[in-house]
Amino acid sequence: MRSLFDSHCHVNEEKFDEDREEVLARMAEHGVTRYAVIGSDMATSAACVEYVKSHGNAVCAVGIHPHEAKGYREGDLDRLAGWIRSGEARAIGEIGLDYYYDLSPRETQREVCRIQMELAWELGTAVAFHVRDAHQDMLDLMKSMKNHLTPGILHCFSGSAEIAKEYLKLGYHISFAGPVTFKKAPKLREAAMLVPKDRLLIETDSPYLAPEPVRGRRNEPANVRFVAEKLAEIRGEDPEKLAAYTFENAEKIYGLR
Repeated sequence: MRSLFDSHCHVNEEKFDEDREEVLARMAEHGVTRYAVIGSDMATSAACVEYVKSHGNAVCAVGIHPHEAKGYREGDLDRLAGWIRSGEARAIGEIGLDYYYDLSPRETQREVCRIQMELAWELGTAVAFHVRDAHQDMLDLMKSMKNHLTPGILHCFSGSAEIAKEYLKLGYHISFAGPVTFKKAPKLREAAMLVPKDRLLIETDSPYLAPEPVRGRRNEPANVRFVAEKLAEIRGEDPEKLAAYTFENAEKIYGLR
């Protein structure tokens, strides 16, 4: 495919330190011309900001992941806001709720997510959400803030078609990663069929969740092509056209258009 946008990856992190240049070369070879690197705490967010300064085809999001919510400190919001206001970061993320691992207390996850959503509203910027085994609580939080919602992405979507419909009603984008290519993923395929073209995104979440046919290996942004090809197959669309409109959607959500 000629041009792909990996809307969520972590290629700036240490798992790529030994061969990052080779990884970036494979990205170019397979048509990945833009990508977003995503923070998960203050340290990785700062690293994302530094990374994009020397990688012109990358954009970044900054935020505090639900796993790291227990580490939230006074002053973190001001630092996040500074990166957004300066244009160094393009979104708040990844934030959200994760009840699968429960690495932070659930009440803390909800509160830290809420205050970052409020920050995004104040700044008028997009949000990248991580939600695992917590869709109903996430939807309840979003609905309680229905007058303070900015555009956002449900990254690496893991819910059902019915859950996807609820996020779509709130105006959000749905992003699919490697799991949509797995053989035992009928619910994800059902959800993928109903997302409108102007709300669909693709990603790798690399180095995690490598898609078929490279499942089990370290994931990398070049593999976003497998996600695009599978979604095109599921939706009965031309892969090139799907790549083009998901590219445009990612550019819009990250404020590049």
